[in-house]
Amino acid sequence: MQILESVRIALAALRANKLRSFLTLLGIVIGVMTVIGMMTIIEGINTSVSKELSTVGTNTFYIRKFPAIMTGHTQEKYRNRKDVTPEQAEAIMERSNLIHRVSPELYEFSERVRFKGEKTNSGILVVGSSSDWQIINGRYVDSGRFLQPIDIHSSRPVCVVGMDIVEDLFPFADPIDKEIRVGARKFRIVGVLEEKGSSFGQSEDNRVIIPYTAFERIYGEGDMVQIVLQAKDPDALPAAIDEVVGILRVERKVLPGKDNDFEILTQDSLMETWKNLTGVVFAAAVGIAAISLLVGGIGIMNIMLVSVTERTREIGIRKSLGARRKDIMRQFIFEAITLALVGGMIGIAAGLGLGALIGAVTPLPASVPIWAVFGGLFFASAVGLFFGIYPAGKAAKLDPIVALRFE
Repeated sequence: MQILESVRIALAALRANKLRSFLTLLGIVIGVMTVIGMMTIIEGINTSVSKELSTVGTNTFYIRKFPAIMTGHTQEKYRNRKDVTPEQAEAIMERSNLIHRVSPELYEFSERVRFKGEKTNSGILVVGSSSDWQIINGRYVDSGRFLQPIDIHSSRPVCVVGMDIVEDLFPFADPIDKEIRVGARKFRIVGVLEEKGSSFGQSEDNRVIIPYTAFERIYGEGDMVQIVLQAKDPDALPAAIDEVVGILRVERKVLPGKDNDFEILTQDSLMETWKNLTGVVFAAAVGIAAISLLVGGIGIMNIMLVSVTERTREIGIRKSLGARRKDIMRQFIFEAITLALVGGMIGIAAGLGLGALIGAVTPLPASVPIWAVFGGLFFASAVGLFFGIYPAGKAAKLDPIVALRFE
């Protein structure tokens, strides 16, 4: 009953001084809103990345020249490494006993595709790959066929296209066996990929897949080559990685005792790297929120001190009627916690709205973690408790005779 009465008094004080209460709680509202909004976006992005990675399977890993994330002072170190090449992928396939599929992947960005008088925009991604690309990446053809080993060995000018290209160039016709121009070269369409949609605002259907041997002949290799490998058994993934590392060290002539001059990326390591990156963003948001909560806590302390002054006679009357010091202290502490919780609930609602708005107007996905909601309420109440102790103690220490004389 005492708790309910304290909550009722706190809510009555909020209603009686709306502007003052709003300004007092603004810091807590902003702090909680920042945390909830950022967590909504970060959780949505992490879920989306995890879903994307799950499509390639737990037995898949990557060989690259560069790590997933580079900092400024380490870029020169990685640029000085030897390039990863398709020939190294072929060596792995020939010598490995634990690898089931291998696909070198080469990329050319911002290419344009033409068919007769029609053309796409210049944002088409050209991918050079092997016949294992579709199985390793979980992207299958909707019509026609995928690249075959004979296409790779003979460097045939054939390609598999995404649905965006079909919609731009063949809206009312079957694209199979049509001859298109990719950049300055002609390719015959042998297949159309299943539609996948967008990921983080980037279309997954605006690509042309060609044999990596044809890609090398047209564009060269460059330093953007990666090798995608699939182990025969997910349980043997560590052993398969060790085997591939040994083969690559021999192929790349890495001396004994020297570090690898290439990167091994697995599904778990990619997810961990991504979470570390989003963790930095979250830490920055927490820093901003902490400052806002500190300001909000000071505001609550201020309004509670004002409340103690305004209700000095009330405190004197209650003490003269038998109220103990701990009863007075409990009342004001619960009032401070109630004020903070009201600000926390407003902040949670605002944070959820902010996350939904960002998810609606940007390609960033939004997902609400339940623990963040309860965490917001916990920290808001903790702020109320911490900053309410001093005013509550001041109220509890008032002499009832002095308090009754107060005008």
